[in-house]
Formats: sequence, structure tokens, C-alpha cells
Amino acid sequence: METPQELDILEMPEEGLAAYWLSIKKIMDSRKGRSILDEEIAGTDEPFILHLLETVFSQLDVERVRRLAKAKQSILLDDYRTKIDLMRLAVFAIASSENPRVTLVRMDSKFAHPLMTEDRAFDMATAMFDAIRPAGVDLGILLSVDHKLQADRLLVKLLFFVMFARREGKQELQRFIPHMGSRFFSEGVSLAMDNFEADFLAHHLEGIRDRVVARTRRKMEMALEMALGIREKLEYDDIFRIGRTYLP
Repeated sequence: METPQELDILEMPEEGLAAYWLSIKKIMDSRKGRSILDEEIAGTDEPFILHLLETVFSQLDVERVRRLAKAKQSILLDDYRTKIDLMRLAVFAIASSENPRVTLVRMDSKFAHPLMTEDRAFDMATAMFDAIRPAGVDLGILLSVDHKLQADRLLVKLLFFVMFARREGKQELQRFIPHMGSRFFSEGVSLAMDNFEADFLAHHLEGIRDRVVARTRRKMEMALEMALGIREKLEYDDIFRIGRTYLP
């Protein structure tokens, strides 16, 4: 198994995540001291893996480490679920040619309080119509959506796609598909462009959302158990057995 180039616990396969912790085990066995952990902490942006690096190998007792990991898992999964839901609502809106104001109300319902005023949301989404026009603009940065974006930025980008489809027609989104980033969203938009019924798409994407969240939960559990095994100085083969338990 190869160590993944970019850590993203939601998207990376179980094999890649297991390979990451096995590589940490190998390096820690060959290099004494905390240098490898400090390097990983400094270079890791993936929030759950970063949390494990900072807590599992600290002086905190194992019971507290487990409680903290459970809390972090709950917070991150709720965040991922919310962002995937925003994408799902946008696909529904595109498929149904929904009024973007209605879409924004639906999106706002995913939060305790609206992320921004309606006027600001539409002003920012409208500004994207001008931003995509200049020659040479990097659409991969401007239009890319994924679960790592701040929720307010994600909402504005999704609202732009809904507005664009409403004004220009959903078939005109075809040129943006390569720049959308999220496979969940881009495939949903592709199905909407193929005239799949909006309610069917909402139900279909809801099922995918639930499977993604459940799979990510299991990967988080695998990461915790492998990290704890490394902390307990288990043999490499035993760490491998822990990881293999979670492989599909």
C-alpha cells in the first residue's frame, strides 16, 4: 500500500489511510524522539488526522483521547453532512429550475442562523458572473466546490450555479463540470442535465450522502485504533492487522 499524496479522510480510500499510519509506524521505529510527529503536525491540514497526531501521542490518558476523538468525529461528520446537503439542495434546484431565493432559504435551514443576509449572498453570487468572464481566469479555483471550503464560501458558489442554470439553462453548466471539484456535486449536476427528475435526484443523493458519512466514520475509527496501536508500541504486523480489519 502506498502513502497518499494528500490527506483527506472523506475522499481517500481505506487502503490509503491505513498506509499512512503504517508509514508513521515505520518512521517512528527508525527515528527516535518526537521529530516525526512534529513534522507531521506542522505539515498536516486534514483535521481529524491532525487531531489524532496532537492527542494520541500526548500525555493524555487513553480514555480521554478516545472521548476527544469521539467529540471531534461528531463535529467533523456533522460539518461534512451539512456541506454535502448544501450540494444536494443545489442539484435539486438545478434539476427543478427552482427560484434561487427558495434555494437559499432551504440552505439557510441547515444552520442555526443564516450565514449571511440574503442581499449579501446574492450580491456575492452575482459577482461570480463577472468573475468567470476574463480570459485566462482559473475556473478550477473560482468554481471548485468541496467539503473543505468554509460553509459561507460553499453556499455562495452553489448559489451561483443555481442562478446560472436558472438564467442560462442547466445544459449550459456542461462547460463548468470539469471545474466543479466535488465528484458528488458534478455527478449530480450531470444527472440533472440528463433530465433526471428532481425528487429522484434528491433521494438518490441523500442515500449517497449517508453512505459517504458512514464510511468516513469507519475510517476515523480505523485511524484512531491504528494510532493508539502505535502509541502502545505494538508490532508493525499488529498495526497492519488493525488496519486490515477495516478494509472492505
